[in-house]
Amino acid sequence: MENPEPSAGLPAASDPARPAIDAADLIVGLGRGLAVIESFDDEHARMTCAEVAERTGLPRTSARRHLLSLCHYGYADTDGKRFWLSPRVLRLGQSYLDSARLPRLVQPFIQRLSMQCGETANVSVLDGHEVVYVARSNSPRVVSIGFLAGARVPAHVVAPGPVLLAQQSEEALAAWLDRHEFAAFTASTPVDREGFAEQVRLARRRGCGISVGQLDGGLSGVAVPLKDRRGECRAALGMTLQTTAWSEARIVEVLLPPLLETAATLRALL
Repeated sequence: MENPEPSAGLPAASDPARPAIDAADLIVGLGRGLAVIESFDDEHARMTCAEVAERTGLPRTSARRHLLSLCHYGYADTDGKRFWLSPRVLRLGQSYLDSARLPRLVQPFIQRLSMQCGETANVSVLDGHEVVYVARSNSPRVVSIGFLAGARVPAHVVAPGPVLLAQQSEEALAAWLDRHEFAAFTASTPVDREGFAEQVRLARRRGCGISVGQLDGGLSGVAVPLKDRRGECRAALGMTLQTTAWSEARIVEVLLPPLLETAATLRALL
């Protein structure tokens, strides 16, 4: 009988600062089930039990049981050999968007900001090594650009990444940099550890982050921290823009003041 290590197949903690819980209160099976769900991505949309076992670190028999259970509860489907996630999985993320206070609170403010600036505004948070967009204004234009709520992007290629990481200590930042994979998307993508660290420190000094062509050559971005009444950063407020329409100087002159003003207004409410 296989007896895996207690940590096998468990997803990494998304926030090392969170307090550890007593081992007796930890439902390891739940963690492994979530790890199975997280093992699917764009490059691994359909997998066999063996492939899921390899990606999660679970024994093959355990991976098979988790996959069959997900099928039973409607979170996955199978053709008898390969497995894939079903649309029901979207309920998990939607539950956060529906229940979390932050997305609901900021929505009217980012909508007003969007109408004022003529660009789509968004709010995002840091989840491990990815920026997750949790709120977005309705577009003031027929054709809009930017990330929908729920989108996840590597933190080193979008403006909110340096802004959110700038709130961490140098020690925490160093640990994050040691674990991060600096994948290249364009010629402007920061792939050097120290180069990106300097972007984070620049965002800390300026109180904002600006990215130009780092994820897509035609897109730029700007973001500022959203802090609560205690001065703790809760999220980033930003915009995704067309590079041809917005130079860095114009972003600073035209968009940064209303972004900072909206962040200051929200601070009293967070």
